[in-house]
Amino acid sequence: MSNNKSSQVNSFYSPEELKNIGLNKYGENVLISRYANFYSPHKITIGDNVRIDDFCILSGDITLGSHIHIAAYVVLYGGDNEIVLENYTGISARSTIYSTMDDFSGDYLIGPIHSKEYTNLTGGKVILQSFSQIGANCIIFPNITIGRGSVIGACSLVTKSIDEWGIYIGIPAKKIKDRRKNLLKFFE
Repeated sequence: MSNNKSSQVNSFYSPEELKNIGLNKYGENVLISRYANFYSPHKITIGDNVRIDDFCILSGDITLGSHIHIAAYVVLYGGDNEIVLENYTGISARSTIYSTMDDFSGDYLIGPIHSKEYTNLTGGKVILQSFSQIGANCIIFPNITIGRGSVIGACSLVTKSIDEWGIYIGIPAKKIKDRRKNLLKFFE
């Protein structure tokens, strides 16, 4: 192993390299994998203490608060409709959030390769309120709010907004029980 201080110790961008991504704004202690991809980075804002792991894709209008972890292979398709992760939220591996979707009815063409006159995009803002978490392999549809403190279990599909402090699982996601609020003691 080389003792050269410039040798790469991990896969995260250095503070100097972060400046070259072209993000709208970012805070302190931001760790972004060199293997993450950004489309329209000038539309992306990141707070403090945020970690984005390998092979993530962030595209479009995205605002990340502080104290957030986005695990490997997560995709955030913000498009022109914003995706907002408030403070103390997180997304587990291989989950996808869409704030814009194609019309799959058969009346329009599908995909960004076609002119807008031949497609029909629909969507709306997606918000993960503080202390909410998304489990692995979940899909979140557009125009959804995940209520404060709620969690979505692995392999779930969220097609409508979720109330606060619940545990939701399934296709489509349904509440199975209330979630305890003991974690709030760290903020008293």
